[in-house]
Amino acid sequence: MIVFDKLWKTLKERNISQYKLIKEYKISTGQLDRLRKNGNVNTYTLNTLCEILDCKLEDIAEYRK
Repeated sequence: MIVFDKLWKTLKERNISQYKLIKEYKISTGQLDRLRKNGNVNTYTLNTLCEILDCKLEDIAEYRK
């Protein structure tokens, strides 16, 4: 299972709020809800988050057995 627990830590470290993701970077509330619930998220969204946060995928997502 892929979990996005690291995303929230990385957002805090970069001082970027969920509100800013929605308003400034046009990330949909639906995508954020799926991330919060560790649901299905497309690679486009993951790529966009990595670009916004200037980070690697492993900084926002983790695979757990």
